[in-house]
Amino acid sequence: MIPTRVHPMPVRSRVLAGILVVPLLTMAAAHGAEFRRLSVKEYRDKMKAGWIGQIAGVSWGAPTEFKFADKIIPEDQMPAWKPEMINNAFGQDDLYVEMTFLRSMEQYGLDVPIRQAGIDFANSKYPLWCANNAGRNNLRDGIAPPDSSHPRFNKCPNDIDYQIEADYSGLIAPGLPNVAIRLGEKFGRLMNYGDGVYGGQFMGGMYAEAFFESDPVKIVEAGLKCIPAKSQYAEMVRDMLAWYREDPGDWQKAWQKCQKKYREDPEYQKASNGGIDVKINGAYVLMGLLFGNRDLDKAITISCRSGQDSDCNPSSSGGVLFTTIGLSKLPPRFTEKLDETKVFSHTAYHFPGLLDVCEKLARQALVQAGGRIEKDAAGEEVFIILVQAPKPSPLMLSWEPGPIAGSMFTEEEIARITELGPIRAFEKFAPGWKIRDCGREMNPGLHDEVRGKKNVYVSHPLNEKTGCTLYRSLDVPANKKTTLRLVVGHHKEGDWLLIVKANGETLMDKLVGKESTTDGWMTIAVDLSRFAGKSVNLELVNQPNNWEREGAYWAEIAVDSQ
Repeated sequence: MIPTRVHPMPVRSRVLAGILVVPLLTMAAAHGAEFRRLSVKEYRDKMKAGWIGQIAGVSWGAPTEFKFADKIIPEDQMPAWKPEMINNAFGQDDLYVEMTFLRSMEQYGLDVPIRQAGIDFANSKYPLWCANNAGRNNLRDGIAPPDSSHPRFNKCPNDIDYQIEADYSGLIAPGLPNVAIRLGEKFGRLMNYGDGVYGGQFMGGMYAEAFFESDPVKIVEAGLKCIPAKSQYAEMVRDMLAWYREDPGDWQKAWQKCQKKYREDPEYQKASNGGIDVKINGAYVLMGLLFGNRDLDKAITISCRSGQDSDCNPSSSGGVLFTTIGLSKLPPRFTEKLDETKVFSHTAYHFPGLLDVCEKLARQALVQAGGRIEKDAAGEEVFIILVQAPKPSPLMLSWEPGPIAGSMFTEEEIARITELGPIRAFEKFAPGWKIRDCGREMNPGLHDEVRGKKNVYVSHPLNEKTGCTLYRSLDVPANKKTTLRLVVGHHKEGDWLLIVKANGETLMDKLVGKESTTDGWMTIAVDLSRFAGKSVNLELVNQPNNWEREGAYWAEIAVDSQ
């Protein structure tokens, strides 16, 4: 749809939904500003199609997720689409995580503060992985955004997470790329940094354009304008456009070029978490969007067959492409079995409720961006959208991050975070003890049950050389026998080295693994009597052994004096 010039209106105020909107638009129009028109009915039709595209993509690709790493899924192993599959996505994190962000804005408005967004995300109860899990654990431990995503605290800042959750940002911002960019700086910075954020802003920018443009190339170019040109993510997008133009009929040739550069070249794997990297998965989104030639089935299957996160990627390409078409023009096979009464897991939304909150937020975004809402000759509401040039976020590199902001939640804010992160959970598990250098692998934190024991704390080394350390200062009573008692375990397919130190002196070291435990557990008693009457600094180190499932299971940490 070509932007149109809207003639200046008489200078008078109008109130729509309690918002004074006209004078700003009158001034903009008087200065020759360009506007786009989109009826509310058409907006809602395309916005709903965008959600359907996400659902179709993730449902279709779910059986293949991460089963094909660094290889193309053979055509005969691609699942066939069945209309009833449309309802398989109501429990997918592709969808319910981004609805957490919608809920924050529904409750606190489009300009919800980032710290409130962080509190809401911290209090979510669904399982998470990768950057999402690391960011949420940081938030739960009191590290406020934007530091919750900073590479100093988050070891997977370039993961795919915000990219797969950013669809909402464009679906509530038709023709408003700067809204999608701004939302990325808020919600994307809860868990991602640098390219990890740009991937989501790029997706949001494509959705924003998809309400007005049907040509995938132009949509991709619009998204590209929303991110820093010198980022590796932008480089990937430019490469994908060039490889498509070189040979638009051979997506597998482009896949091979992408594999060689963005998977095999170490320069493009910096701060990367392997197959979860945002750039390679973003390339697979574009693989379907560009080479699919606006064929819904072809676009989804190409993104899926590209492998890696092969349900998230077709969800993104499907969502953007479906938005260009609109619900009313979708083939019945994607909509006829949809259960609109079904509630998305971990949310308050069924389909009608989801559409309503998106429309509500789109109205807010429109007015904030200098637009207005009119009625046409038939009495139908129309969005009058001020055309805006995208203003990308500053360039940030996850492998050369800038300084931290030093943002921590206040005590009052922490009191509102009901879920515990690994650090706070450990302090609850072992009062008087503290923890440092705890890695984020193997879901560290307090677990209800592990290997048959209740209330078990799981730790993990920071890296291959740095162990996770539990520590405390202890005044050892005089004239009593004092014993440090530990009950520790290991993953059934891993082991780790337990090192016990007192004032820097190693009192014992012992491998905790299959050969040294019974049913995965051992009880250890360390005599501290020689420190009687003294203050001693104790350290319990979860030291890596061969970097294979190095998590330590702590069922008991106690000091007994008799």
